[in-house]
Amino acid sequence: MMAIIIHLFIVAAILLVVARFVPGIEVEGWGAAFVGAIALGLVNAFVRPLIVFFTLPITFLTLGLFLLIVNALMLALAAALVPGIRISSFGSAFVGSLLLTFLNLIVGAILRH
Repeated sequence: MMAIIIHLFIVAAILLVVARFVPGIEVEGWGAAFVGAIALGLVNAFVRPLIVFFTLPITFLTLGLFLLIVNALMLALAAALVPGIRISSFGSAFVGSLLLTFLNLIVGAILRH
């Protein structure tokens, strides 16, 4: 249970970093970032698998690159669900999802060693 809470705080911190560096993404503070991390986790757990399944032919044709679009859509959906997070455009969501994924991979690699 404690590992989940720590992971949520790490994702919240990463969301705040993404909002700081990506124009068009705004996060009002730690509270909104923490709720955003929960929303992002729930969206990725329940909605993303359905979207990936239904877009499997497109994903196959693009050699998996369409999953980048799916990730951006999931970030935009999570932001739409949380009042303190705003994303102004799909481009911002796309760049934000790339940065979020990259930072999450780095933090995960550091914490596992």
